[in-house]
Amino acid sequence: MSYEAVIGLEIHAQLLTNSKMFCGCSTKFGAEPNTQVCPVCLGMPGVLPVLNKKAVEFAIKMALATNCAINPKSIFARKNYFYPDLPKGYQISQYDEPLTKKGFIDVDVNDSKKRIGITRIHMEEDAGKLLHGETNEDINYSFVDLNRAAVPLIEIVSEPDMRTSDEAVEYLKALRDILVYLEICDGNMEEGSFRCDANVSVRKIGQKELGTKTELKNINSFRFIQKAIEYEIKRQIDVLEDNGKIIQETRLFDSDKGITISMRSKEEAHDYRYFPEPDLLPLEIDAKWIEEIKKNLPELPAAKRERFVKGYGIPQYDAGVLTSSKALANYYEKCVQAYRGQGVKGGYPSEGWVGGQEIPKVVSNWVMGELLRLLKEDGKDINQPSVFGLQPESFAKLLKMIDEGTISNKIAKDVFEEMFKTGKDPDAIVKEKGLVQISDESAIIKAIDDVLNANQQSAADYKAGKEKLFSFFVGQVMKATKGQANPALLNKLLKEKLSR
Repeated sequence: MSYEAVIGLEIHAQLLTNSKMFCGCSTKFGAEPNTQVCPVCLGMPGVLPVLNKKAVEFAIKMALATNCAINPKSIFARKNYFYPDLPKGYQISQYDEPLTKKGFIDVDVNDSKKRIGITRIHMEEDAGKLLHGETNEDINYSFVDLNRAAVPLIEIVSEPDMRTSDEAVEYLKALRDILVYLEICDGNMEEGSFRCDANVSVRKIGQKELGTKTELKNINSFRFIQKAIEYEIKRQIDVLEDNGKIIQETRLFDSDKGITISMRSKEEAHDYRYFPEPDLLPLEIDAKWIEEIKKNLPELPAAKRERFVKGYGIPQYDAGVLTSSKALANYYEKCVQAYRGQGVKGGYPSEGWVGGQEIPKVVSNWVMGELLRLLKEDGKDINQPSVFGLQPESFAKLLKMIDEGTISNKIAKDVFEEMFKTGKDPDAIVKEKGLVQISDESAIIKAIDDVLNANQQSAADYKAGKEKLFSFFVGQVMKATKGQANPALLNKLLKEKLSR
């Protein structure tokens, strides 16, 4: 590889305010087209914008969470261009004096840390949305929905610090996680509340000058972003290897074909003719307000992952999965606390073990395995209490029943699925279905004797050296006891019987 890629990302995040950036119209997603508009967001003559204070607060939160310096004074500007979904003919944004400058975040890529710089975070209003594809008598129509016009946005512009598609995706995921943890953006790429444009160029390894960049726009999933960047890197290298020249242009990603397609060249790019917004005063931020916001910031994903690893003694991988969602991380912690509260001994690395594993790891295995599997299968969301009703106390009670030998681990999985679907208490399910584990030696010995008598030749073969048949006998006894025999006791008694 004689070339390296240089990648920078521009991310637009819709802020979770109830009203728009400069008026009182609702920002709720999914309303009937053009029902959440007013003279202000439609840009009617004579109207004046009024800045949404909550949007400024949310932007400051993101700046603090990404180590950005907050400018005490910033200026809103008019970005002039004409497009059907931009009713005013200009967008109110920030240009040469933005809200923040110079920050960074650290991301984990291939078991190492990578620091990626942030050039700026600035505030702006969103445009509307064009709806294409309507037809009537072979005539194609496009319609404009202006509900999204003037919804508050922040744009996060990175430094060109990324060299691979993996780094770009991890950076993007990390920023999305921070936004969601701060509860200032829902991070929904499909609905367009979290959008990414990628600037990609290549250069010879060791070369200091940047290559000619192309901009990849409107990519709506992490997987597609990775594929688009990888394709564009290869395309540019192939052009240069053929003694061609990279044209500075904007390109779109065709997800069906897995290729990028030219949208417009540099010569077609807009001259935005920025100038200060005459209807808005400069935005001055009080240092006391910044400190107040800083004190109330929640624990962020990276800090939570580190605490889970150190405090609960779970692997880095587990911590990464469990903290991928704020709601999932909170649920996990509540389950650990409830499990310890059941009177089970142990819980933290220095305090003891349960079933060969520490309590936090036992809970982690169940949450990452059974819980996430069932959530995915049923299309449920742990973020919605109305949809997900499995209480941590019930979860902990089930795990205690395994510890006490009341039910086997296998039966517990069936009980857990029933709990997940019905919300019933594990005790009630076990009693209703008669699932109590058999730990009576005489009952298990009788089942073993019945199986061995019915399979005398196999028993003889085992004693002659075919030890793999042991699992066959275990399976047969489990079948005879409807899966309720205590596995450890069954193995012990069966070995004793077969060794005679």
